[in-house]
Amino acid sequence: MADTRRWVWLGGIVLLCGFVFLLHSILTPFLVALLLAYLFDPVVDRLEKAGMSRTWGVVTVFALFTLIITALVLILVPMLAKQLFRLYELAPQMLDWLQHTAMPWAQSKFGLADGFWKFDKVKAAISEHMDKTTDIVSVVLSQATASSLALIGWLTNLVLIPVVAFYLLRDWDIMMAKIRSLLPRDREERIVSLAGECHEVLGAFVRGQLLVMLALGVIYAAGLMAIGLELGLLIGLIAGLAAIVPYMGFVIGIGAALVAGLFQFGGDLYPMLGIVAVFMVGQALEGMVLTPLLVGDRIGLHPVAVIFAILAGGELFGFTGILLALPVAAVIMVLVRHVHDLYKDSDVYTGIDEPDL
Repeated sequence: MADTRRWVWLGGIVLLCGFVFLLHSILTPFLVALLLAYLFDPVVDRLEKAGMSRTWGVVTVFALFTLIITALVLILVPMLAKQLFRLYELAPQMLDWLQHTAMPWAQSKFGLADGFWKFDKVKAAISEHMDKTTDIVSVVLSQATASSLALIGWLTNLVLIPVVAFYLLRDWDIMMAKIRSLLPRDREERIVSLAGECHEVLGAFVRGQLLVMLALGVIYAAGLMAIGLELGLLIGLIAGLAAIVPYMGFVIGIGAALVAGLFQFGGDLYPMLGIVAVFMVGQALEGMVLTPLLVGDRIGLHPVAVIFAILAGGELFGFTGILLALPVAAVIMVLVRHVHDLYKDSDVYTGIDEPDL
């Protein structure tokens, strides 16, 4: 009976993996909707405790979320578009600086051979590409409308996400209760315990770390824009997104900001010190305020596990794999931890054999 049960579980896992592999191209809107439902379920639960019905709680959350997204699109998209155009204008100047200043200095400093870089070809290729990308909106629309089927699929996914998320969020507690009722009775407590640990890991990372990323993006962007850096908003948001891995956002952000500041301010000391101060303040707030407040002492995913999971998921299943990467990594991490505990308690580790009867 035990062997049969193991084979059933193994077969179910294989079928699930095959299902994801075969249908990964259409799973994206459902996975995005599932992520939104998972993120907003605690908010709806609090509204329920405050006396609001589940349906009206979901409607309230969706209304607020829609207002926030609309405001961000109306305010941030035009600003980001302007900064992207400015980046296109600065790219040839940056290549000139690399070609005529940075690389000759590196060549003389480290004794590199002449012509080891090929910046003439790189600059020509980038300049040619920049001349073609004069209108981002027209490029995106031309790509989206290149195929009527692709456009229909894109619009369908866009409509499906809020619809599916609404129903998932409304029936979240019911679905969780039904799933629990289907668990084997003798294994229910263990499975619920493992699921709780997975939820703890995902909660620490998804809810906590995403809020930290958002806060850091706002801090970096606001600080760099206050200094007067032309690309401050773009660099700040990129640094916030890169903060999905600890310290990566700081390294990428301060490096990009210093390079942009060098071209804009010409090496003026005070703006460059201001850029450094912005990232130092952001890093201090992350360590002393944001992470303890938003993530707490819950166990999150290791940075190496995050990087590997995202890259592996994207390589295997594309964007669908990226969405699945972190939940799967959390489950694997919890299972590995339990396997580790079982191994430490086993005869294989202790070297103590049970006496023969």
